[in-house]
Amino acid sequence: MVAIRYVALAALVVWLGGMIVLGLVVAPSTFRVLQAHDAGTGRVLAGALFGDILRQFSLIAYGCGATMMVCLFVMKFMGPPPRAFIPRAAIVALMLGLAAYAGGPVSREIAQLQSQAAGPMNALPDTDARRVRFNRLHATSTTLMTINMALGLVLLSWYARE
Repeated sequence: MVAIRYVALAALVVWLGGMIVLGLVVAPSTFRVLQAHDAGTGRVLAGALFGDILRQFSLIAYGCGATMMVCLFVMKFMGPPPRAFIPRAAIVALMLGLAAYAGGPVSREIAQLQSQAAGPMNALPDTDARRVRFNRLHATSTTLMTINMALGLVLLSWYARE
């Protein structure tokens, strides 16, 4: 049972750590460096690069979430069930749902809007429907990842107390 718990914890750490690194290091660095290198197209390139990184990370998140869910059920049925099994499973399911929504429809619509704009979104007028929608989607994506980080920290606290 220790091995299953270890796999679940490793999956959580990869997922949670990945979100933290992407949000606090990769995104700011990508935009800062590419914009400094080329003020005209740097922001567009940074958005394209970070969007691709997020799409790749979504696959990792799905794998981590699925691994955690399987491990929770294995622990429940093969040994003493983990404390707070139902809330844990619900949190993992919620995290997977939020990740799937952010990585699916939200990400696709952001990419579609970016392909329609001839340059960075912030170069469009504030009232342009594409810019308004992009800003909403970007805020949604950021909020979903922030919620997932918070939920991941809740799960991590359960593992730390065991």
